[in-house]
Amino acid sequence: MYPIKRNRRLRTNEAIRSLVRETIISPNDFLVPLFVVEGKGIKDEIASMPNYYRFSLDLLEAEIKALWTLGLKSVLLFVKVPDNLKDNKGTEALNPNGLMQRAIKTVKNVCPGMLVMTDVALDPYSSFGHDGIIENGQVVNDDTVEILAEMSLSHAEAGANFVAPSDMMDGRILAIREALEDEGFTDTGIMSYSAKYASAFYGPFRDALDSAPAAVKDVPKDKKTYQMDYANRFEAIRETEMDIDEGADIVMVKPGLCYLDIVREIKNEVDVPVAVYQVSGEYSMLKAAAQKGWLDHDAVMMEQITAIKRAGADVIASYFAKDVVKLIS
Repeated sequence: MYPIKRNRRLRTNEAIRSLVRETIISPNDFLVPLFVVEGKGIKDEIASMPNYYRFSLDLLEAEIKALWTLGLKSVLLFVKVPDNLKDNKGTEALNPNGLMQRAIKTVKNVCPGMLVMTDVALDPYSSFGHDGIIENGQVVNDDTVEILAEMSLSHAEAGANFVAPSDMMDGRILAIREALEDEGFTDTGIMSYSAKYASAFYGPFRDALDSAPAAVKDVPKDKKTYQMDYANRFEAIRETEMDIDEGADIVMVKPGLCYLDIVREIKNEVDVPVAVYQVSGEYSMLKAAAQKGWLDHDAVMMEQITAIKRAGADVIASYFAKDVVKLIS
């Protein structure tokens, strides 16, 4: 006897598949990373990230308007700092007229409703390319945290809605929360990179910002002393719960596709929104394979994004955001 229940009835055609689909992608899912540089009239394609660009502030305005028109309402800002402004303590990060501070104001001036999140870490400002101060061949924690708190306060003063510490220093969420509270920025949120792994997928991003760790005597050339070991699972939950206790409003898992088990673990454990960063290496691999004709770009892109949301992501930071929204609109 044939089965009474046939699961394939719900797959018969696109209409029924759409009706019962569990995971729906919309523009509201996305946080758009943007790279900002000094100068005028600059829209510079990143060699290792095809079709992705660094923008000078004047052209950033047009990009923000285009994103808003597409229904993309949230951006995450990164800055490429000139080498002559870099030092070991990230001094330029605290400049009230620095590139990040001006970028925040630019976005808010052109589109007040755009949600602005900002990268908080020293690596774009560091002469060593690390996320913290270097002393005696080590990345020191507590002195770095003090600067990260000041940096966050500077971003809030410029108009940022959220600061997004990506450094993985211990205790920085509490220090940042206290600094914001002390100065009256009670509504400024924190999206913490809570489970950020020491991944090999970050290479194109470091090209984009010229922020790769330097090969200097006694200074580690990787970030394994502060970013997480990718072999670890339960540590991610511990890190995330600590950040929430210290005041994080949103927590993040980074990278994306290789860490969807971690996303689900954290989503099951916490009661705050969970963000996932689909990182530069994930973006560039698909772009390269598609250029070779080895993969169907749009089909694989949508499968990846859907998998990230299905795993539990409430927020997806992705370089594919514009591509996805244009495809589904």
